[in-house]
Amino acid sequence: MDPPSGSAEPPAPPGPSQPTTTTITTNQRSQTTTTQPLSRYESQKRRDWNTFLQYLKNHKPPLTLSRCSGAHVIEFLKYLDQFGKTKVHVSGCAYFGHPNPPAPCACPLRQAWGSLDALIGRLRAAYEENGGQPESNPFGARAVRIYLREVKDSQAKARGVPYEKKKRKRAAAGGSGSGGGSSSGAAVRVEDDDGGGGGGDGEGDGGGIISSSEVVVPVTSTV
Repeated sequence: MDPPSGSAEPPAPPGPSQPTTTTITTNQRSQTTTTQPLSRYESQKRRDWNTFLQYLKNHKPPLTLSRCSGAHVIEFLKYLDQFGKTKVHVSGCAYFGHPNPPAPCACPLRQAWGSLDALIGRLRAAYEENGGQPESNPFGARAVRIYLREVKDSQAKARGVPYEKKKRKRAAAGGSGSGGGSSSGAAVRVEDDDGGGGGGDGEGDGGGIISSSEVVVPVTSTV
């Protein structure tokens, strides 16, 4: 029988439940930035740079980076000697020129030449990376190079340890195929007690000479 006119039709039986999908639209996707860890050299270069800036801050009278000269850099290197760990015999010491002293002596501890050489290399690079001009780089000044050479020669005599250059290793015949790279330049053999690295590029194996937190002693300029 047909349903009476005007009556509502019965609702359709419920069908199988369908999964509900909700779409969420965002105006901006989150970006994940992956920061690559710094190499040992880059980390040490940053610490050295911060140490030098702290030294300038504590300098008496105050010294700005723009007014820093090669003479101030040498002053900084001499200041670091108080934190050195390398025994450098004085000319009157019985062990002067002795590479392996049999007993302790009262000679002072100094920063090893290799450590200073590596430090200057890192600071020279950091200076230019922080906006300094190569032609005004105080760490590349001629006076600094002369000072490092004098330290090298004097320590070699005092400690009886020659700083020799290693000869390049020539590739064996037939062993320099497409996969073989050229050998690096002559490396300086550094013999020191405080782990200094050698080479003017500052990429030595040694760690930092001093942390910025230790540079607290005011220094009165004599320059």
